[in-house]
Amino acid sequence: MKSVAIIGAGITGLTAAFYLKRKGVPVTVYEASGRVGGVIQSLRKDGFLAEFGPNTLLETSPKIGQLVRDAGLQSRRLDPDPKSEARYVVRYRRPVEMPAKPLGFFTTELFSVKAKLAVLREPFVKPRRDCVEESIAQFVVRRFNQEFLDHAIDALVAGIYAGDPYKLSVTHAFPKLKALEDNYGSMIKGQLFGGRERKKRGEVAKDRAPKFSFDEGLQVLPDTLAAQLGDGIKLNASVTKLTQMQDGWQATTSSGEAEHVAVIFCGTAKRLAELEVVGARSSGSARTDSNAHSWSSALHTFSEIRYPPVASVVLGFRREDVAHPCAGFGMLIPKIEGFKILGTIFSSSLFPNRAPTGHLTLTSYVGGERNPELASLPAEKLYEMVCDDLRVLLGVRGQPTFQHCVLYPQAIPQYNVGYGRFKDLMTQVEVKAPGLFLAGHYRDGVSLSDSIVSGCNVAERVESFVTTLGS
Repeated sequence: MKSVAIIGAGITGLTAAFYLKRKGVPVTVYEASGRVGGVIQSLRKDGFLAEFGPNTLLETSPKIGQLVRDAGLQSRRLDPDPKSEARYVVRYRRPVEMPAKPLGFFTTELFSVKAKLAVLREPFVKPRRDCVEESIAQFVVRRFNQEFLDHAIDALVAGIYAGDPYKLSVTHAFPKLKALEDNYGSMIKGQLFGGRERKKRGEVAKDRAPKFSFDEGLQVLPDTLAAQLGDGIKLNASVTKLTQMQDGWQATTSSGEAEHVAVIFCGTAKRLAELEVVGARSSGSARTDSNAHSWSSALHTFSEIRYPPVASVVLGFRREDVAHPCAGFGMLIPKIEGFKILGTIFSSSLFPNRAPTGHLTLTSYVGGERNPELASLPAEKLYEMVCDDLRVLLGVRGQPTFQHCVLYPQAIPQYNVGYGRFKDLMTQVEVKAPGLFLAGHYRDGVSLSDSIVSGCNVAERVESFVTTLGS
């Protein structure tokens, strides 16, 4: 049997390849770079463990835990320190702890009396039924008020998407929030009454999902999957062209051509737009089928998907040089507070062995849609800028004992208003080009858990496709 080609050895591609191989379907994974894992990068150096992409994995679906067990990683799984549940949002130019329980909302200093009254009023706000797509900013101001947007949702959007709430679509970037209004007429009512339905589906809300990592960081997961795939992974192998054949697909790389029964594209939308894809030719004819030409040309549309740059800056400090206890998950920073960094994760408070004894690790993010030009600053400038903000926010003094940064020039796809046309086009391409499958963060959600579930789901779809061909 010809193998299934998987383009991209990020977590989506590796997950899909892992499960297809377990099902007896041969796979070939093509990765343009010299390493697996995509944005997942863990570095152990001088007693510090730095994470440059995601810091935790959320168990939002049973498929997440199943992958860990199937990969044989249960013994290496690390659950967070119970003391790290505290989360902070910056207001009045300092981190203020978010209330852990609903009643705490009414005593917190994060919001004014006016904002608290807006939350009490929300269940009585009429839902919008005119099918007009809103930005998350429009949605929040309509259902709550401007303060709630400026001091809470803006910070949340920066933490998830490094995005702009005035551009992100509530329908596509936060579909579960939109579903609460659609199904219950209110976000508050939906939170109260929707738990039973989520439980039936086996889903857990992201704010309540268990989070975890591994003893040597999240890189353990892609490395383990890659080891089990063995020589099925081809590093430094960029696929430059896909050709639809009468009985499958041909992938062209710098080292040659290979035929496959199907192709799963798990790279970025930008890379998909750059890929040369040639449609099937009619038997005995050199004329390219006009329908195939239409969909292959349409792939260039994906270049319009916005990917802002983000820099991950990891700094280590002596414990006595940081005034704030940093006993929690981290802090998010609204734009209105005027800082350069988007937020900071208290990495060494989350899991053990992330910093030497007597030290702590802080992971901050810079750039995104808020300040894209800052992400590409030289490393020394980034360190200085982040330290300046942390001095004000956390009472940091002295110089860091560890520093490292990574730039992601195209970090996170922005599900902006109108993103539905891209998703519709992806579906159309798959229908018109049998055997070509699209999966990953540009389609199925930007979180690490979303990407894993996307890999699991596309593996099931491809197995069904291959089985149908063989029957």
